[in-house]
Amino acid sequence: MYQYLAVPLKIAIPVKLKNAARWVWQKRWIRRATYLLSSVFLIFFILNLLFPLRIENDYSQIVTAEDGTVLSAYLNSDDKWRLYTELDEITPELSKAIIYKEDKYFYYHFGVNPAAMLRALYNNVTTGKRTSGASTITMQVARLLYPAERTYLNKIIETFRAFQLEWKYSKNEILQLYLNLVPYGSNIEGVKSATLLYLGKMPTQLSLAEITALSIIPNRPISLALGKNNFLIEKERNKWLERFKTEGVFDAKLVEDAFLEPFNAQRRSAPAYAPHLSRRLTGQIAQQPIIKTALQFNKQQEVEAITQNYIQRLRNIGIHNAAVLVVDNSTRKVICYVGSADFNNPIDGGQVDGVVAVRSPGSALKPFLYAKAFEMGLATPKTMINDVPLSIAGYEPENYDEKFHGKITLESALALSLNIPAVKLLDQVGVDVFTKEMVKANFASVKRQKRNLGLSLILGGCGVTLEEMAALYSAFANYGSYSPINYLASDSIALKIPLIAPEAAYLVTNTLTQITRPDLPNNFQSSPHLPKIAWKTGTSYGRRDAWSIGYNRRYTVAVWVGNFAGTGVPELSGAEVATPLLFDIFNKIDYNSSQHWYSPPKKLDIRYVCSRTGDLPAQYCTDLVEDYYITGISRSVVCNHKKMVAVNADSSISYCTSCQPAKGYVRKLYDNIEPELVAYYETNKISYPKIPPHNSQCLRVFKQNAPQITSPADGTEFLIETADPQKVMLSAATPTDVKFVYWYINDKFFMKTPAQQPVFFQPTVGKTKISCADDKGRNSDVYITVEAY
Repeated sequence: MYQYLAVPLKIAIPVKLKNAARWVWQKRWIRRATYLLSSVFLIFFILNLLFPLRIENDYSQIVTAEDGTVLSAYLNSDDKWRLYTELDEITPELSKAIIYKEDKYFYYHFGVNPAAMLRALYNNVTTGKRTSGASTITMQVARLLYPAERTYLNKIIETFRAFQLEWKYSKNEILQLYLNLVPYGSNIEGVKSATLLYLGKMPTQLSLAEITALSIIPNRPISLALGKNNFLIEKERNKWLERFKTEGVFDAKLVEDAFLEPFNAQRRSAPAYAPHLSRRLTGQIAQQPIIKTALQFNKQQEVEAITQNYIQRLRNIGIHNAAVLVVDNSTRKVICYVGSADFNNPIDGGQVDGVVAVRSPGSALKPFLYAKAFEMGLATPKTMINDVPLSIAGYEPENYDEKFHGKITLESALALSLNIPAVKLLDQVGVDVFTKEMVKANFASVKRQKRNLGLSLILGGCGVTLEEMAALYSAFANYGSYSPINYLASDSIALKIPLIAPEAAYLVTNTLTQITRPDLPNNFQSSPHLPKIAWKTGTSYGRRDAWSIGYNRRYTVAVWVGNFAGTGVPELSGAEVATPLLFDIFNKIDYNSSQHWYSPPKKLDIRYVCSRTGDLPAQYCTDLVEDYYITGISRSVVCNHKKMVAVNADSSISYCTSCQPAKGYVRKLYDNIEPELVAYYETNKISYPKIPPHNSQCLRVFKQNAPQITSPADGTEFLIETADPQKVMLSAATPTDVKFVYWYINDKFFMKTPAQQPVFFQPTVGKTKISCADDKGRNSDVYITVEAY
C-alpha cells in the first residue's frame, strides 16, 4: 500500500512518485537542460517585449461583387500589386504544393527546422560556399516582412522573428502571409496578384498545372518571368510535376492531365467593372484590402452594356450620358451601379458619378406628394381638382404641354403628370410639411435648403440625387417602408421608417402602373415587351435632366439621362429618352417576372362617389363611380356640385332669399362651378351651364362672392426695367351673374371691362393698391410693390 502525505493544497501525492521526481531532478544534465530552456524562454519573452512583431502590410484594395468576382483593383501606396488572399481562397492543392516544395515539415516545427539547419551548415562549411538553404516558410515570411541583407546576424534575427510568428499566428495564417507576400517579379506580390493579373482568375480556380507553375516562380522571379518565359516555366513546372507523381503527392491521373496543360500566362489589365462605385467605396473605406459589395456581376455587366449602347445611339442628338441604379427591394442592396455611360470617356465627363450628382428632378417627386395627400386624408384618387390658370403669391406654373384640362381627377392628374394640380396639392399639404417628409427620406440638398424652398420644388425646384430617388421609390415598392439603400454585402436593413402609409403607397402604385398615359414612349405604345412595373418620369426645366424610375416587387430601377455639363437638349424628356432605357433594363434583368403584384392593404376600402367631384354622393348625384379610400382617414365630404336656384319663368333672372318673390318663380338645378373654373371657361370661350344673372333690383351685397383677383397676387414684388417698362396683367374670377368689373389703381378709377376679361396697366415705382369691384358693388383689394433697375 502507498503511504500518503498531507500537502498545503491538501493533495495527496504518492511517496514513490515523489521519490521518483527527486531522483530525476538530481540528474545534472536534466537540471541544466531545464535551466537552459527556461533561460531561452525568458530571453525570448524579454526580446519579444523589446522588439515586438509588427505586421503592417500595405495591401492593394480590391472591390468584389457579391459572388467574389473582382470588380476593380488598385495599386497600394508603394505602387505594388499586393492583393490579399483570404484563408478560404487557399485550396488544399495550393497548400499541399507550396508546403511540399518549400517546407515539407511546416506543420511539425516551431518556426525553424533544426535538421535542415544542421544539414545546410554542414554543406556550406564543407564546400566553402552556400550550396543549400534551411529557410522554412515561417522564416521566409519573416524575411519578407523584414527584408535585410543576407548575413549570419540577420539570419539570427530572422530566426527570432520566425519564433514570434509561430507564437502569435496559426500555421494556416503563416501560410496565408507567405502567399500574400511571395514575389512574382516586377511590382507583383502574392499569389492572388499573379493569378488575377496573369491568368485572369482567382486562386480557387487554379488547376494543378497552374498551381505548380506559380509555386516555382518565387525562387526565380527574373529567369522565370511570367508572361515572358512561359516555355521555360512550363519546362520547370513539368519537372516538379514528375516529382509530385513519383512521390505520390497528388493523384497520378491528375498529374498526367497537368502535363498536357499549356501554360499561357500573359499580363492583363486590372479589372475595372463598376468603376464609379469602386472608386467611391475605396475612398470611403481606407485600409480594408477587400471591399465586398452586393453587386451582382452578371447583371452589372449587362446593365453597363445596355446603358453604353443606348447612349451611343443618342449622341447624334446631343445626349451624351446616363446613370443607372438597380436596387433589390427585399434587401435594399444595390445590385447594379452605373455612374456614367462610359467611364473612360473624358470628353463627356465619363468619370463624373451621376448617381450622386445633384440634379433637378422635374416631376419625379409628384408620386410622393400625392401619397402624402392621400395619407393625410386630403383627397382620394377620384377627387376632382381644377387644372386651370393658377397664381399663388406671384407663382404661376404651367403644364408641360402648355394646356389646361379643366376639372380632372387626382389619379389622372398624376398619370398625366400635370403641374398645376401638383402645385395646388402642395399648397394644401404645405411646403414645410412636405420638405420635412423629404428630410426623413434623407434628401440632403433639401435638408440644407428647406428654408428657401417654395411651391416650385414639386416641379423640380430643388436638388436631388439618383441615389435618393432610388431609395424613395424603393419605399413605394415596400408599401411605404423606407430604408437607406446600401452597397456592401455585409450590410443589412438597420432602419425601417414608415415614410408613407401602406394604403397611400398602394394608391400611388396603382396609378403609376397604368399604361394609358403620356409618358409611355411612342415606340412602346403597342410593344409586347412592356414590363409589368409602376413608373414615373421627370424632365427638368430647360430639358437638362430626364428621369424615369420604376419598380416591381423585386427591383427598383432609377435612370437619369442627360449631359453632365448641364446642356439642355430639345429632344430630352423623361418619357421619350429615359423610359426606353428603363424598360430595356427591366426586360433584361427581370423579364416576365413571376413575382406576384401588389394587393390592397387591409385599411383600404372601396366606396361609391360622385363622378363630378369625387365626393360622397348627395341627392342630386346620378353618375357614381368606385373609388378607393383609407378607412378613418380619407375625407368624407358630401358632394355639392349641383344647387337649387330660384329663377323667373323664362330662366332669365335668378333670385336670392332676400329678393325672391312670393310667386311667379320656379326652382331649377344648376352646376355649382367654382369662380376659377368659370374664369377659365369664360377666357377660353368654353360653353358651360350658367346661372341666370341675379335680380338687378336686389340691394343685398354678398361679401363672400366678391371678385377674386387672380392677377397679380397679393404681396407680389415686381422688378421693372426703367428703359423698357413692362405692363402688369389684371384679371379676376367672379360669379356667373356678374357682367362687368371695375378696376381701380390707388383708389382711382382705371377701367371698366367685361367680367373674366384681362386688362393690362403700366405700374409705377413703389407700393400700389389694386382694387376690383363688380356690378353688384362687391370688391376686393391686393397690394403689389414695384422696383426699377
